[in-house]
Amino acid sequence: MVKAIVGANWGDEGKGKITDMMAQEADIVVRFQGGANAGHTIVNNYGKFALHTLPSGVFYGHTTSVIGNGVALDIPKLIRELKSIVERNVPQPKILVSDRAQIVMPYHILFDQYEEERLGGKSFGSTKSGIAPFYSDKYAKIGFQVSELFDEELLREKVERTCQLKNVLLEHLYHKPLIDPAQLLEILHEYRDMIAPYVGDVSAFLDKALKEGKTVLLEGQLGTLKDPDHGIYPMVTSSSTLAAYGAIGAGVPPYEIQQIVTVCKAYSSAVGAGAFVSELSGDQAEELRRRGGDGGEYGATTGRPRRVGWFDCVASRYGCRLQGTTDVAFTVLDVLGYLDEIPVCVGYEIDGEVTADFPVTSRLNRAKPVLEKLPGWKCDIRGIRNYGDLPENCRRYIEFIESRIGYPITMVSNGPGRDDIIYRESALKA
Repeated sequence: MVKAIVGANWGDEGKGKITDMMAQEADIVVRFQGGANAGHTIVNNYGKFALHTLPSGVFYGHTTSVIGNGVALDIPKLIRELKSIVERNVPQPKILVSDRAQIVMPYHILFDQYEEERLGGKSFGSTKSGIAPFYSDKYAKIGFQVSELFDEELLREKVERTCQLKNVLLEHLYHKPLIDPAQLLEILHEYRDMIAPYVGDVSAFLDKALKEGKTVLLEGQLGTLKDPDHGIYPMVTSSSTLAAYGAIGAGVPPYEIQQIVTVCKAYSSAVGAGAFVSELSGDQAEELRRRGGDGGEYGATTGRPRRVGWFDCVASRYGCRLQGTTDVAFTVLDVLGYLDEIPVCVGYEIDGEVTADFPVTSRLNRAKPVLEKLPGWKCDIRGIRNYGDLPENCRRYIEFIESRIGYPITMVSNGPGRDDIIYRESALKA
């Protein structure tokens, strides 16, 4: 069977930990979209890791880690990341890279930087990892598939043709140095040699695995609100962050996805620009940021301070609905133990009217949070393994949010480690 692990909100929900935990019972873990522009933080027996391209199942010897066709593949970054974990005594993982995956080119990263520079104050808050130019080229049908690295005649002709196009923009729009086709071809030969040991037909591999009864995890990057169709457009990423896209980005039939674990944080956080209704500022924000996550709320890839806020029931219910949630994993609950009372955003006030429905971006930008305060539990809950052993106010907080979002919270994470998890039976039916 296929299980998907995805985010309900702006990303940074703790998907890496949940994937690492669920990979213990899986055979294959697939990254199905996105690139190295966001990361997953993992804490396990080997130490603390920030993964950017590798699936979060690489720490188990029994799993195969797959880079699906939907991924924006930055080959040097993938190889560096693989080398970095092996150097820290992680056994060499089994890696399979789709021959249909497309490659982040050196010029994609440059164009990302140049465009943010050109836009100035109207920029999209890009991580400048080349992701938007990569997907632009993919859908303009001028991207490079991994398989094309191994067809020299095709590769040479395509490099010449692509450089002509890119150099017009570099000369006349950005006023930057031009790309040398011979130098680019040499770089692509290096990429070919780096990736050659890992390339294969992922869709055929997964088809065979499913027929043999294997368990496949699909690991998403970011969350619903960063989806280019259903998110806070235009402050979104460039590939679909929804579980439904997992079927496309991995190459499996959609009916095979039987469980969708949507990860929600016990409070809200986001990296980058865009509407964030329950956002905090000042000392309150700094205190939550400092205490948050494992070592504070800073991006796993960028190191940027995350924006933080109270839990948003409006955004989370919407996020879970779009994902097709069967289970909610509720993370970093332990962080909130310092608060006397905990505000929760239960509605949006827009133009004098209160709504519990998540609006389009133009209305979202005018929304103000409607907050309801719940009593805190004022103690450390790390180490607790049974739901009934949590403080009463802690359980009330979980159950209040569950009732407001309408999806069953079946996993509660109360620490950064792989074993810091509480399983519970929800009264709700997804």
